[in-house]
Amino acid sequence: MYKAFYNLKRNPFEITPDPFFLFPTRRHNEALAALYYGVRRHKGFVVMTGEVGTGKTLLVRCLLQLLNQSDVAYAYVFNSRLSPVEFLQYVAGDFGLNVTGKNKSELLLVLSNYVISRHQKKLTTVLVVDEAHHVATEVLEEIRLLTNLETTSEKLLQILLVGQPELDEKLDSIELRQLKQRIALRSQLLPLNLDETTGYIQRRLQLAGATSNANLLFPPETVVRVHRHSRGIPRLINTVCENALITAYARQARSVTPDIIEDIAADFRLGVIHQPKSEAASSSEEGDARRAAKTLLLLHDYLQKLQSSQGEPRAAAATGASKHEPYI
Repeated sequence: MYKAFYNLKRNPFEITPDPFFLFPTRRHNEALAALYYGVRRHKGFVVMTGEVGTGKTLLVRCLLQLLNQSDVAYAYVFNSRLSPVEFLQYVAGDFGLNVTGKNKSELLLVLSNYVISRHQKKLTTVLVVDEAHHVATEVLEEIRLLTNLETTSEKLLQILLVGQPELDEKLDSIELRQLKQRIALRSQLLPLNLDETTGYIQRRLQLAGATSNANLLFPPETVVRVHRHSRGIPRLINTVCENALITAYARQARSVTPDIIEDIAADFRLGVIHQPKSEAASSSEEGDARRAAKTLLLLHDYLQKLQSSQGEPRAAAATGASKHEPYI
């Protein structure tokens, strides 16, 4: 819609993880290098974590493009909410193996034979688990056991675990301490700083066909607003900038102004983030609970004294001699 107006050949801010638009920050370069090195050097377990929208899936796709050669086969699991048997079925099926009617032990045997056969031919086999923070502990343990396929010098199956920071917390649990000790390489993606956000926007515009008007389309003061509202998260940068271009085009404006960014941020409620209850609020609630408990205890003492002052009815009730329960 706006491409001709701004002399662009394609939409620069699509939110799909397209390797063509990779902006190689230092962190992204290090993470991609770690993934590639871990696979090529047969290191076994490699872990990459990062907040939502920081580019994890994009890096995985870049890696798979680099590995898309005749000596590498990979299974890519992106739906991680599976049982152990379902997980093994999915992996074997993605490798192109026949899984029909096979139980767990048969699936493991098929996978083992496949990996060993490829190793004997000096071929590399990779298992990529995206959204790994959702993987159940018992499934992660099954994944760990797959790495028992090894020689004295290298692992036969290369496993990449990719997920949000919750994955780090899960791997820190005592149940997964054996898996944690087997991790050979780790990397973490962070949001972009202001300079990186500026470079990110300009590079996407240039790759989309913008030439001399890249700086004019998103002036420095506008980029500052984009960074502030997106908090440097690439996916949010794309969302804000895409909608900003649509709005600017509707106004027939040749550049995106800061007020347009403010309008987009308000429409997408980017400033609305539910925070955990503050310590002050928690402390106030605890105080209210203590006061309520104290009031109940005082009331209980008062009722006990009232019962004692009634004398005979209370005693009769205790022995079962009275026909009526005493009123309290």
